Amino acid sequence: MARVAGRTTKPRKTAGRSKKPFLTDVKTLRTRARKHIMEGAVTEGYGGDPKTACKVLNEALATEIICVLRYKRHYFMAKGIHSAPVAAEFLEHANEEQAHADRIAERIVQLGGEPDFSPEGLASRSHSEYVEGVSLVDMIQEDLVAERIAIDSYREIARYFAGFDSTTRKMIEEIQASEEEHADDLADLLEHLPPAERG
Repeated sequence: MARVAGRTTKPRKTAGRSKKPFLTDVKTLRTRARKHIMEGAVTEGYGGDPKTACKVLNEALATEIICVLRYKRHYFMAKGIHSAPVAAEFLEHANEEQAHADRIAERIVQLGGEPDFSPEGLASRSHSEYVEGVSLVDMIQEDLVAERIAIDSYREIARYFAGFDSTTRKMIEEIQASEEEHADDLADLLEHLPPAERG
């Protein structure tokens, strides 16, 4: 017994106490891996439904594809004395959205699904819309609206994956952060366009 601040304490017993290991034993992990070798990244410990996960990701994929198409159109259609830097921004965003689409498609395959690149129903699967816009301001505004939709949508998707798939959650959060940068860029472009361009 020891004395601590005027009172006597008993030593804690630690010997013989059974602690559950935080990691499954290696032999079990190896056996399980060999048994389910053809299932790729979806192991027994995957807590979600891969089919539902792939459906959610295919909607995100459609959103990115629609964004690529809209930004590409805006890049080619941007006209006017102040259009060069705006068009350059559209092209940069289009390329980044394509990279997002590629990451999402790759993750769908890892989860045992198939990325849906079919043009049929693409717009209905997408969370954002394909709006062409007429003027430079229209184009920037439509892209900004789409980015804001994507930000909110990806926040909810990340929350969905948080409980069982940290890899997908992290990927979605990284894409969301990129969309937030796009939204900032677009808001900045709108703010700095000359009044004549803003109508």
